[in-house]
Amino acid sequence: MSEDILNKMDENNQTVVSEFILQGLVNSKNTQVLLFVILLMLYLLIMSGNTVILILVSTDRRLLSPMYFLLANLSFTDMWLSSNTTPKMITDFLRENKTISFTGCMFQVFFSHCIAAGEMVLLVVMAYDRYVAICKPLHYITIMNLKRCTGLVLTSWTIGFAHGISHLAVVVQLPFCGPKKIDSFFCDMPLLIKLACIDSHDLNTSMNVECGIVAVTCFILLIISYINILITVCRSSKAGASKAMNTCTAHIAVVMIFFLPCIFIYAWPLSIPWLDKFFVVFYSVCTPLLNPAIYTLRNKEMKNAMKRFIGKCLGLKVNS
Repeated sequence: MSEDILNKMDENNQTVVSEFILQGLVNSKNTQVLLFVILLMLYLLIMSGNTVILILVSTDRRLLSPMYFLLANLSFTDMWLSSNTTPKMITDFLRENKTISFTGCMFQVFFSHCIAAGEMVLLVVMAYDRYVAICKPLHYITIMNLKRCTGLVLTSWTIGFAHGISHLAVVVQLPFCGPKKIDSFFCDMPLLIKLACIDSHDLNTSMNVECGIVAVTCFILLIISYINILITVCRSSKAGASKAMNTCTAHIAVVMIFFLPCIFIYAWPLSIPWLDKFFVVFYSVCTPLLNPAIYTLRNKEMKNAMKRFIGKCLGLKVNS
């Protein structure tokens, strides 16, 4: 998205609404200070944990496989997912006037949907990788080569970009002429539609349908992949089945943690403000935090890679 487009966005809306007021999570000063400390620590853990995964995958030769290549991309995406809204939310806890410019608001809308859709597709790609590895092990190297993995990752980002642009193109044209208070800590499509000076029912419905199509389609593909994996695992040897189940359990946990909030925010909105805020915080903070924990603590190769990395930094020889 070029600077000219953003300038045009500002010109078209500057005469009516140049900024929005974010009402935040809570009103209590003491609670805001407590949340500031907690969420700041969680955000630092998110960035450091996912950075460690990126470093391990890019430096350890034993992790040169499609699964860890995709895991590194998931960590990179999670860092963007959290950084889109969390830093603004954290700093606003210390501010009396919680405002965001029109351009900043549009950026949040675009990246929220771009990153979310991209990660959904990426999770489908990771499920497909596990499906090929477990159900077609003899053809795994041929099917999941570096070229195909790179193409699948680029596809996920392309779909995410298209999804984000489609929402941005709609929200930029909305006429904002009335109240500019957003009952949340960030800008999102449903919240902005409520502020528009139009009958928002049809637009809200079409937006939910579009988000629902992306989320439900990806979710169905994931379910199909894991059902096939579980059927194959049940027919395998106990040793192979145990290892495959450990990997799949981690993947399924990540999928459920990521998709459930998205479904209740967009595809099946409950329209309960405090619950919506909880889902958004969980989605933007807890999901990127739990992903590295689930993949590293349950993965023997990642734990061994961590030992080798620490040993290398300390000048020690680690056998693993």
